[in-house]
Amino acid sequence: MTPPTEFLRLALDPERLAVLGHAAVGPVDVALLAKMLDVPRRRILQAIGRLRDAGLLTPELRLDREALRDTARALPAVETASAELTDGSWSAEEVSVIARFFQGSRLTQIPAQRSKRLLVLERLSQEFEPGLRYPERQVDFILQLFHPDHATLRRYLVDEGYLTRADGVYWRTGGRAG
Repeated sequence: MTPPTEFLRLALDPERLAVLGHAAVGPVDVALLAKMLDVPRRRILQAIGRLRDAGLLTPELRLDREALRDTARALPAVETASAELTDGSWSAEEVSVIARFFQGSRLTQIPAQRSKRLLVLERLSQEFEPGLRYPERQVDFILQLFHPDHATLRRYLVDEGYLTRADGVYWRTGGRAG
């Protein structure tokens, strides 16, 4: 089994990630993938070797789905967003509303109704330490951990006063202590 941290280290390389993606739908065609990525064939072969050594590819150059499942099972349990709201400053109704929009720690959708969206934004604002300055790239990274549409979340956080922005730098200015 590939430990989750090792899997992440392997998958963060663009060429290995491309190999994994192609192996997920069928056997990897080394020449085609090298051409698509505009890299020497040797680099694709090296990526394949690393992934085979880690047990993530079969000898037929397909994704070993069972190895991937084993890696996923080794991940630590994720607390739900509502489990993080136990400090007493959130009402049971607020926790219930927030929990409807999260699956684990992932935001499944951005609420359309403003009152519900404000609760979700307030929860997300707690990811930013009061007094710290964050470059836009870091704000995006933090928000991407929750939802792929980080730009919309960032805009809502600023528009609703949870974050303030000046010269590409953000800081928390709203939300309850958390």
